[in-house]
Amino acid sequence: MTDGLTNRRGFLASSAALAGTALAGCSGGSASGDDTLTLGVLEDRSGNFALVGDPKHKASMLAIEEINNDGGIDGKQIEVFDPDPQSDNQRYQELTRRAINQKNVDALWAGYSSATREAIRPIIDREDQLYFYTTQYEGGVCDKNVFAVGPTARQQLGSVLPYLVEEYGPKIYTIAADYNFGQLSADWVKVLADENDAEVIGEEFIPLSNSQFGSTINRIQSAEPDFVMSMLVGANHTSFYEQKASAGLDVPIGTSTAMAQGYEHRRLDPPAMANIYAGVNYMEEIPTNRNTSDGGFVDRYYEKFPDAPYLNEEAENNYFSIYMYKKAVEQAGTTEQPEVREALESGITYEAPEAPDGESIKLDGATHHVDHHMWVMRADDQHNVEAVDDRVIPETFLSETVGCDLTQEDEETQYTPQDFYEEAG
Repeated sequence: MTDGLTNRRGFLASSAALAGTALAGCSGGSASGDDTLTLGVLEDRSGNFALVGDPKHKASMLAIEEINNDGGIDGKQIEVFDPDPQSDNQRYQELTRRAINQKNVDALWAGYSSATREAIRPIIDREDQLYFYTTQYEGGVCDKNVFAVGPTARQQLGSVLPYLVEEYGPKIYTIAADYNFGQLSADWVKVLADENDAEVIGEEFIPLSNSQFGSTINRIQSAEPDFVMSMLVGANHTSFYEQKASAGLDVPIGTSTAMAQGYEHRRLDPPAMANIYAGVNYMEEIPTNRNTSDGGFVDRYYEKFPDAPYLNEEAENNYFSIYMYKKAVEQAGTTEQPEVREALESGITYEAPEAPDGESIKLDGATHHVDHHMWVMRADDQHNVEAVDDRVIPETFLSETVGCDLTQEDEETQYTPQDFYEEAG
C-alpha cells in the first residue's frame, strides 16, 4: 500500500499562486467582477482543532489551485477569503459575517466541530448563504442553505458497528465527547445496536477538556464488553488510546473519529491504536487507484504540501465538494446562489478519491447530503492500516425516516434520533 509520507511523486507541473482575497462587491454574485469568483474557506489552522482543520484548508487550496490552473470555474478564476478562525466560535461568527457582508463570498466552507456549525448556522440562514459543512457529523441537518457533505453518524457507525457485532459479539460500551456530536452519535449507537440485535451495556460522555481516562478504562474493564464504540474528539481525548494500551485494555474499539481525522495511528507509538476499527469515507490509506496510484490524490497533496503530516477524512470532503461546486456553477451558468443551489440539488456526482474505479459519489439533492462509499479500516499492533470492509451507504435518516426534501420545502432544522427512535431516549 502506498505510504503517503514517503511516496511523493511529482505530478503538478506548476504551482500558480492563488489570487488574493476579494474586494467587496454587489450581493448575490461574484465579489470581484466578471473574471473572478470568491470562495470563503474558514478552517482551523491553530487552536484545539488545528490538527484536523489544517488539512481541510490545505486540501481546499489544492482543489482551488488545480481548478484555476485548468481554466477556473466557467472561465472565472477563484479568489479566496481564508483567515484562520483559531478554533474559536466567536471568531467564526465574526468571520462568517465578514465573509458574507464584506467579501460577498459566492460559497462558504467553514468549521470542524458541530458546535461551530451551530454557532454560525443562524448567520448562514439569516443571510441565505450557500454553505458547505464538510466534517463527518452526527447527522440530521435539513437546511436549505447547508450542504453537509461529510458522512453522518448513521453512515459511519452503520458501517463499523454491524461489522464488529458480527466479528466480536453484541455487548457494547460507548464513550463519546460531551457535546452535541458525541451525545447524538451515542444515540445512534443505541439505534444501530437495536437494529443489529446488540446491546449498549455502558455509556460515558467525556468533557473536551478531559485528558485522564483511568476511571473510564477501569469501568470498561469491569463491564467486559465485546467491543467499545469511541466518539472522542480533539487533542485532549487522544490520550485515551495511549492510556488504554498502558492499562492492557485490548478490547476491539470501533470509532467514527479516530485515525481518519487526527491520524493517531501515525502520531502515537504502537500499540496505542491496535485493534481500532474506523468507519470512514476516507483515509490516506484508502486503497483506490484515484487515491494511492502514481499521480493520485495523495501524491498531488504532498507535492503541494511536502511537510504535511497526513491527508485526513475532512480534507477529502473539502476537496471533492469544491469540485462539486464547480460542476454546479457550470451547470447553472452563473454564480448566483439560488441557481447554483438548484444545480446542486439536481444530483451532482463526482469521481472522488474514496470511490473505487468506475464509481462516483452522489450528492442527494433532497437532503443536501452525500451517498458515500464507506470503508472499515483496521489498525494492527504496529499501526499498519488495512481495509476490512467497504460498501456504499446512502444517507437514509433524513431521506427515509424524516422525509426531508429541500427541493420541495425550505427548512432550517436539525432532527435527532430521539425524535424518531424510542431506543435513543
